[in-house]
Amino acid sequence: MNNSTDHDNPMQNLDDWEDNLKERYPDPSDMTKDKEEFRNYVDSERVDTVREFYRVNHRYQTYDFVCQKEKEFLKFDKKEMSLWEAVDFLNTLVDDSDPDIDLDQLQHLLQTSEAIRADGHPDWFVLTGFLHDIGKVLCLFGEPQWAVVGDTFPVGCKFSETIVYPEFFAHNPDSTNEKFNTKYGIYEPNCGLDQVKMSWGHDEYLYQILKDHLPEPALYIIRYHSFYAQHREGAYTHLMNEKDLEMFEWVKKFNPYDLYTKAPVKPDVKALKPYYEELVKKYLPDVIKF
Repeated sequence: MNNSTDHDNPMQNLDDWEDNLKERYPDPSDMTKDKEEFRNYVDSERVDTVREFYRVNHRYQTYDFVCQKEKEFLKFDKKEMSLWEAVDFLNTLVDDSDPDIDLDQLQHLLQTSEAIRADGHPDWFVLTGFLHDIGKVLCLFGEPQWAVVGDTFPVGCKFSETIVYPEFFAHNPDSTNEKFNTKYGIYEPNCGLDQVKMSWGHDEYLYQILKDHLPEPALYIIRYHSFYAQHREGAYTHLMNEKDLEMFEWVKKFNPYDLYTKAPVKPDVKALKPYYEELVKKYLPDVIKF
């Protein structure tokens, strides 16, 4: 059950998590910079906010919680929208109090997809960059941020020490449940990630919405782009099969575009929209059930 209360929703701005990711996983091309050149999170309020975010996330993301959320949201009975209506809906998440960047969600998505497009990747890959965060509409259905964003990880087996702030899993009841707290838990060795339940959030939600419409590499990117414990640390290879290992090369290829293309330079939405309208029409139905 979700026994959280209003005080268990620590982040006021979704960019807190994304900026923290860039601090934890800096752009390799920036590694020659002096430490002082990176944004300072050591003594900033952002560190405390993100730490508190993961304290709550790691406490409540249990196997039973994920099953509950799948039952609640995978009926897709919250809202019917076109992709463009969903983008407009998502844009209402803009936080005017954020002092660092004033780009709405559409511009964030376009920065990612345009960087992919500029490198000559297939159109489905460009579309994936444009779509990958649409699942954040969960916030607009009343979900707290800790159940929408954040690093994702398997539930139903032992939590890896490589997951950010692993000490907070001590308060997760699955950690003391003999059914769930072993290396494989309820799973079989190399069973394949399609047999593994991931922590609940925008990745899994959007994958389930789009799973019949996009190529398999795109679906892996959408479903696992926040699974840093695997695509950065390799912590769950023992659950993966050969198909997973092959497809994760696409997840790794996508990750730099997701992390390192955000900048306060606004894309020309009006000029770009016709291209994306055609791309969306090529792959997606006119109306999508959320």
